[in-house]
Amino acid sequence: MTRPPNPLPTLLRTPPMIAVGLAVLLLLLGELVRPGFADYGQVTNILRIAAFLGIVAIGQTLVILSGGEGIDLSVGAVVTLGAIIIYRFTGGSDALLLPALLIALGVGFLIGLVNGVGIAWVKIPPLVMTLGMMGVVKGLILVYTGGRPQGATPPVMKSIISDPWVLGIPGDVFIWVILGVGVTLLLQRTAYGKALYAIGSNRTTARLSGVRVERMLILTYALSGMFSALGGFVLLGYLQNVFINLGDPYTLPTIAAVVVGGTALAGGMGGYAGTMAGALVLTLVSSLLITLGLPEFGRQITYGLILLVLLAVYGRERRLRG
Repeated sequence: MTRPPNPLPTLLRTPPMIAVGLAVLLLLLGELVRPGFADYGQVTNILRIAAFLGIVAIGQTLVILSGGEGIDLSVGAVVTLGAIIIYRFTGGSDALLLPALLIALGVGFLIGLVNGVGIAWVKIPPLVMTLGMMGVVKGLILVYTGGRPQGATPPVMKSIISDPWVLGIPGDVFIWVILGVGVTLLLQRTAYGKALYAIGSNRTTARLSGVRVERMLILTYALSGMFSALGGFVLLGYLQNVFINLGDPYTLPTIAAVVVGGTALAGGMGGYAGTMAGALVLTLVSSLLITLGLPEFGRQITYGLILLVLLAVYGRERRLRG
């Protein structure tokens, strides 16, 4: 009787598992460079920082999975706007937090909806459309705040996001895990997820199979805007303050996290579990570079180099798909 093949070696070679392995190696390297880098408290802090990037990268994952050279460059600006809306609308009131959050998520959804309409119906390239939207949102932020955001953070946000829930692990990490499970189920178990992979793999075939490609694209970019605004909520809960360029440093890393996690830039292949691992890898890289004393510009160059290398690797796959 023939034994069934062992799936474990194949599983270990998947991009998410490779990214997890790389994260473990980085953690061990950090411990060798500076003892204490892998202490429980430090690892908890790394997870907290990775959670911010991972939550903002949810929408970027969906957009890249949709194919068509999809990338959302407006995520950082929407993160900032979402945080400012909550900061200003609540004025520090716990009672106003829920309506403020709903407004912020709705505004993010609407901004993404405009992106999707421009890309799906007007046929503006995603890079151009979202870059233009980034400028529009930044302009709206200046109009809304006058360049100086006014408001306060509701005290309950600290309890939800910054304070430890269990075993000293802060709330944002648990929120990230819950969202990760939800998004993974969305992609793997729902009609939306199946249609998203279909249009990312081959839009012509998806259309012939009955998938409404344009509507799917519009919904996907709208979700990207909504999750970006949610990222602003989480960041505000941690920082307890907001500033004009709050979300800007997250735009490039969200793309890098998706790519490091194995989602193909051509679309149709990958998933959010990989993005979570990618966010952890990038956070560890940044923490290690800080430990080594590398300045901010050096860390940004490193992010860019990682992205360029992986773009080159995925370039061949994109040509094959074409």
